[in-house]
Amino acid sequence: MASLIENLMDTLNRESDEYEALVELSLKKTPVVIRGDLEALQAITDEEQLAAARINHIEKERRNVMKEIAGVLNTDVEALKLADMVRILERRPVERQKMEDCQNRLKAVVYRMKQINEHNLELIEKALEMTQFELNVYHAMKSAPETANYNRDAYNDGSVMGGARRGFDAKQ
Repeated sequence: MASLIENLMDTLNRESDEYEALVELSLKKTPVVIRGDLEALQAITDEEQLAAARINHIEKERRNVMKEIAGVLNTDVEALKLADMVRILERRPVERQKMEDCQNRLKAVVYRMKQINEHNLELIEKALEMTQFELNVYHAMKSAPETANYNRDAYNDGSVMGGARRGFDAKQ
């Protein structure tokens, strides 16, 4: 059982390490989203996908270790939580403290990841709203009503209100 507990703690620490790397990537993403640098955003997203794949692999390892521990304890693996593992180790204070530390570290990094992702999501939503607003303004400008301006031959010259610009201004 002791080796299973050590395997679980090792797995939890590796999972925390990967989440911390993912947090760093998400922190890099924030200024990239603000700048609107799509190439850098794609590169960071690719790195995040790799980190997520590593986390999924470690998560499978953690589930397997938990299955083995549940087998030894003769309990349902779905009902077995890390808090239960801490309680089980109550008679072994050193191992209990290590397990609590692993659990707290993982909780903290996942919570931090959630906060950063929510912030980045807000930024992306605001950027999309601003882009939609700019597109609406552009379309409204193109569909403005014609003026009643006539040329020298007494024909409507076809000018459009606010139509001084006739194309997309990439400098804006």
